[in-house]
Amino acid sequence: MRPPFNGYRHRRLSQQKSTNVTYQAHHVSRDKRGQIMGQRAGFRGCTIWFTGLSGAGKTTISFGVEDYLCSFGIPAYALDGDNVRHGLNKNLGFSPEDREENIRRVAEVAKLFADSGVIALSSFISPFAKDRNQARQIHEEAGLTFIECFVDTPLEVCEQRDVKGLYKKARAGEIKGFTGIDSSYEKPDHPDIHIKAGELSVQDSVQKVIRLLLDKGIIPESVLDNVKELFVVNSQVARAKAEAETLPSVEISPVDLQWVQVLAEGWATPLKGFMREREYLQCLHFGCLLDGGVTNQSIPIVLPISTEDKERLFDVSAFALRYNGNCVAILRNPEFFEHRKEERCSRQFGTSNKGHPYVKERDSGRKMPHPDFTKKRILYETYTIGKLQVLTDGLLGPYPQLEIIPFRVAAYDLTKKQMALFDPNRKQDFEFISGTKMRYLARNNLQPPDGFMAPSAWKVLSEYYKSLSDKS
Repeated sequence: MRPPFNGYRHRRLSQQKSTNVTYQAHHVSRDKRGQIMGQRAGFRGCTIWFTGLSGAGKTTISFGVEDYLCSFGIPAYALDGDNVRHGLNKNLGFSPEDREENIRRVAEVAKLFADSGVIALSSFISPFAKDRNQARQIHEEAGLTFIECFVDTPLEVCEQRDVKGLYKKARAGEIKGFTGIDSSYEKPDHPDIHIKAGELSVQDSVQKVIRLLLDKGIIPESVLDNVKELFVVNSQVARAKAEAETLPSVEISPVDLQWVQVLAEGWATPLKGFMREREYLQCLHFGCLLDGGVTNQSIPIVLPISTEDKERLFDVSAFALRYNGNCVAILRNPEFFEHRKEERCSRQFGTSNKGHPYVKERDSGRKMPHPDFTKKRILYETYTIGKLQVLTDGLLGPYPQLEIIPFRVAAYDLTKKQMALFDPNRKQDFEFISGTKMRYLARNNLQPPDGFMAPSAWKVLSEYYKSLSDKS
């Protein structure tokens, strides 16, 4: 008969006990997970480890960070010390051995969250430096980012808060081994981020964590809850004006000046200036900016210039923008690209007819006449299509579940005398027979290569092409 349970027997639970086990590598890469996690494609898995005294504000800040990130479509999950002890670690107490095992288990769980692409937010007192270092090691050995966040709140402030009444019980001797009272807390020597929660508001503390994630390239800049002003700082204004006088310049229109103001005051955040071609195409085709996350931007903000100005400024690294002769801005590292006015008008206003007042306005000035629609013109030039093929990865921004699947092309295999899937390694063995070529063959009573099409089918098709020729 099994003897009665007489208490938890302490042992080093972190020792490896399992044998004959082999780690199985995942078939799904982190990059692949990053494409489907959240609304902002990209792998962002990491762990932020909040450490500090009980009542320091660890959970409050981590929950604030979780809420902030999720509101921007970035998956995050907060692991709270008390919550974990209700389930996974409910069989652990607060002895040094149990505390070590508690942190080890949580570190392993956080690693799995991070490996899945989630930002894990672990809030644990974790008073011992060796346990926190072990948690870091568990992540770094897996190639995952580990950020130690010291929530530094004075003991007296924590006691004043005492939301759970634990300090009062510890002072009364009802709780033994309570961190900060009769058990030591080893402060981090070099934490990745140091938050004085007794001095900062919760919002400021959250923003400090968000800023660190941004600096480490884990989250895109578009999640910052502020605007990006482009004004020259006061101490550099005189220097910037002096530099502008030495630069070539372009005289801008009142509308251009208004856009300069919009950019300077940060209303077009995250734009850092007039749109570059990639941003312009994203705006035209998707109605938003896709680099670093999705930002609604359906109105192009570009600076149109004349061909003469483009040729004059093509090789310069910077030039000044002037209005009525006065310098208002410096444009650095300019990029010149086709305006595509007819496409811009069509996408913005639903028409490119010059009778539309806004279309007509874009004809005025700048020496850029509206395209001559009496001539046939392909709206989407080859190089534009090429640009858009590069941009298809941007579709993963607003639609992270969408995957662009390449399709295979069929062609006539000269060696097999039949249609087959095109093999780029044998391109000399294939012939592409287009509709234009088939019409040519039909109208000239010529036959396609053997095996290209069933003779009866070719007869029907060639007679149809001939009938079109007779009508024309």
